[in-house]
Amino acid sequence: MGKRKGGTKPSKKKAPLPTKGKKEGIKQIKKMKREFEKEANEMDKKTLSHFKKILLREREQIVGEVKQTYASSQELGQDGIQDIGDEAANIYNKQILLSLNENERKRLQELDEALDRMANGTYGICEECGCPISLKRLEVRPVAKYCVACLSKLEKGRL
Repeated sequence: MGKRKGGTKPSKKKAPLPTKGKKEGIKQIKKMKREFEKEANEMDKKTLSHFKKILLREREQIVGEVKQTYASSQELGQDGIQDIGDEAANIYNKQILLSLNENERKRLQELDEALDRMANGTYGICEECGCPISLKRLEVRPVAKYCVACLSKLEKGRL
């Protein structure tokens, strides 16, 4: 062990980079970092396939329900002569069925957006901060656009 002069710490020299110059070495390190981050952010194919099946299954279910609701709304009021009370009740029932349809339309839009994010390679990445969304969150809400932290900030009005 060498002696230290005046109680100073020994200097730590950085190992030279294996490239021609510092700028090239920095570029190389940045490129490696980007590749590593890209790999870390991408879901493996098996997990992505799992979520795609969930999204497609839910989409098929909603489409089936919408078709059934539409058919039911078409049948209302088709059973002969109605008095004013029956007609009012039928109109009210049609409005309820159509409002349910609106909620299903919004849900379909969310599902389609999630499937588009899968096609673009951005599924499971928070749209606000760019960090990966936890798999637990995606299991609960497969159409999630935001990580828990960003969603909390959005709900509190901080973003």
